[in-house]
Order: sequence, then C-alpha cells, then structure tokens
Amino acid sequence: MEYRQLGYSGFKVPVLSFGTGTFGGSGEFFKGFGSTDVAEATRLVDLCLEVGLTMFDSADTYSHGLAEEILGHAIKGRRDQVIISTKTTFGRGPGPNDVGSSRYKLVKSCEASLKRLGTDYIDLYQMHAFDAVTPMEETINALDDLVRAGKVRYIGCSNYSGWHLMKSLAISDRYNLARMVAHQAYYSLIGRDYEWELMPLGLDQKVGAVVWSPLGWGRLTGKIRRGHPIPENSRHQNPVTSGAGPQVPDEYLYQVIQVVDEIAEETGKTVPQIALNWLLQRPTVSTVIIGARNEEQLVQNLGSIGWNLSKEQVARLDAVSKTPMAYPYWHQYGFSRNPFPV
Repeated sequence: MEYRQLGYSGFKVPVLSFGTGTFGGSGEFFKGFGSTDVAEATRLVDLCLEVGLTMFDSADTYSHGLAEEILGHAIKGRRDQVIISTKTTFGRGPGPNDVGSSRYKLVKSCEASLKRLGTDYIDLYQMHAFDAVTPMEETINALDDLVRAGKVRYIGCSNYSGWHLMKSLAISDRYNLARMVAHQAYYSLIGRDYEWELMPLGLDQKVGAVVWSPLGWGRLTGKIRRGHPIPENSRHQNPVTSGAGPQVPDEYLYQVIQVVDEIAEETGKTVPQIALNWLLQRPTVSTVIIGARNEEQLVQNLGSIGWNLSKEQVARLDAVSKTPMAYPYWHQYGFSRNPFPV
C-alpha cells in the first residue's frame, strides 16, 4: 500500500481508504448503500489491514450514527493500527442547535462520535458541509480547541466551494489556529468539476483531496451499460438514493464506459479498477475512499493499486470524460500563460 502526505501536514495516509457508508443500513437512504453488520464489518476491516489499508471514513449521520458504532466495534482492540476520519455538520436531532458547525454543535457532536467509535481521539475531523449561518471564525476556533484538547488530530472539510475553503484557511493563518489539511470532495472520471477551482486551490494551499464516491455514485461499477437494465440491487433502483447523488447524462456515461471497456480489455483490469487508478494519478489526491458491501467488492477495488494506466490510456480517458466548463473557468483556461494542473 502506498502512503501519501495529507495536505500541509506531516501525516501520511494510505492511497485507498475504506468508507463506512455501507455499515448499518438504517433508514431508507442508507439501505440503498448496504446493511453491513458488526461481524461483516470486522471481516472487512481484517482484509483492509492485511493489505495496509488503515484509514476508515465515517460520519455521524451515516445510518443515524450506527455506522460509527459498528466501526468502533470492528476496530476494538486495535485502535493503534487504524486511522479514523469522521464528519459532522448535518442535523443529529430536532433542536435548533443540533445542526450546523457552531461551537455548541461541534463539541457535542465530537463527544458523541468519540463515544460511538469507542476512542478518545479522532485522527481527521471534517465539516460535512458548509454552514453559512455560523461565523467561520467560530467554527475554526472550536475545531482548534478540539485539537488542543487532544480529541482531534487534524481537521478538514467536505463539499466546500473554493471561497469557503480559502476563507477558512485565511482565518487559521491570521489567528494561528489549526488549519484544514484535507478536503473530502466528490471527484470521479464522470464528475470532474473538482478540477476547475478546488484542485488549483489544493495545489496552491497544500490541501489534500480525500475523494468520495470515486465510482460516480455507483455508475462505474461495470454493471451499467448502454442497452443493459440497471441491476436490482443498485442504488439507482432506489428513487431516494438515485436522485440524491450527482446527476450524469446517460449518453455521456455510455461514451465514457465505452472507452473504459476498451482499456479494460487492453489491461485485463475491471471498470472500477481503471476508474480508481485514473483518480490516483490526479494532482492533489491524497486518498480515495472505496466502499464495499462484501469481500468480493473490496478485493476488486483493492486491485486498483500496484499498477498504473499508461499516459496514452490516461489521455484517452481525459478526452472522453471532458465536459464544458462554467464561467469563469473556461475563460481562465483559455489564457495559456496560466499553468493549470490538468
């Protein structure tokens, strides 16, 4: 397993992380991802550790906290062998202060996550979404206090826009507070908006990308193709989960899949392995979160490392997955003086 530096820190993480969105299956939304119980989760953690995949990502809203509980049981007795990342911001109760990134919410949520995970510290604590109501100074100060208290080692965010992240970094720099070293962002072969602004920002400010949904919300599993019915157990058969994720035009998806299939035949690799390997060669990417309902899916995803697509194959994937940029990015990329990362 290759390890990479996490943003502007001395902390290293494996290039593949394991996402626990499939743990628990509580509620209609998370049923579409999976319902892994403690025994199955423990076996998956065993397999991950055997190959050096030591980082496990969760969130306090995954199956209403059940995912964190199951992960805590699965790693019991081997906390020193794993890296835990989790997230907060979304609602965890009916009260007006049970949502957001206020000091009240962050302290309360962190303590609850620590209890569910069965640990006294979180390696990477991330804001799951941007809270436009809470002053960012309050959020960063609260996170800094959690770091100084030893309850959190590193901080990050998820699903921020460029100015959100840049403002948080500026506050940290101005007041010498803990700095976000990671941005958990949606990025995939069929979802490349991350490259327009967040990737250049990540390079400039040394913020590592922790990639979520690298298979395009389950579209790059190799099971969805032109003229083929969507598998019965796919999240795209569930209207709750299919509509909640990033939307992708069918024709665009089929064109990308066609090229991926060609490269799969050339390399002897699977569609998911090619999609994951492509991501691992992109700038700023520190780790890619993979999910698995079972051992077979996990083993297949682990096959995305230990080899690399050729430059020619990467170029073909780049070309077929390229989409028109929104303003002002198309204008900025038209200025040849600017050294863009991709």
